[in-house]
Amino acid sequence: MEATSGRPRGRVRSAFGFTLIELLTVIAIVAVLAGIMIGVGRRASETSRVARAKAELVSISVALETYRRNYGDYPQTDDPPRLLQSLLGRRGPTNAVIDGRGLLDTTRFTLEPAGDPLTNPTVRLVDPWGQSYGYIYKVPASGWSNSGYVLHSAGPDGNDVPGLLAGGFPNVTAPTNADNLYANHH
Repeated sequence: MEATSGRPRGRVRSAFGFTLIELLTVIAIVAVLAGIMIGVGRRASETSRVARAKAELVSISVALETYRRNYGDYPQTDDPPRLLQSLLGRRGPTNAVIDGRGLLDTTRFTLEPAGDPLTNPTVRLVDPWGQSYGYIYKVPASGWSNSGYVLHSAGPDGNDVPGLLAGGFPNVTAPTNADNLYANHH
């Protein structure tokens, strides 16, 4: 006579094992949780880049205001390396070579190409996404009611609609500019 243990015949299960369905369920749950965590990590990374760009824009703005107080005007250039040279005390408002005091601590910024901006005049300040910060000097006698410059980052997408609206204001409503960050946007 055959003894039965209450289990169906032909199916043997270890007391400590898992079925294939149980293992697949656990793997699916882990995959979903990993996907959520990767998404959260990416958003946190992007948020930190935006915060960094905003802080850098503030630092550059402070340097520009100090520059204006020292030299009587803002740098009259739209060239990113010339802007940096101006803030390092190497160029006057009309781009004349000068020997002034640096107004910006470049160790807190990303520079491209990498190197010493005091020996390489092609170095420029770049935002956390690798794009040059945009700087537009006011056009004299153009009716600007904005401050004397527009300073911005093209933001995460790197896209920017160039040009300004009447009064020297950036076009913040353009869809391409939706993620742009401005230092002096009113």
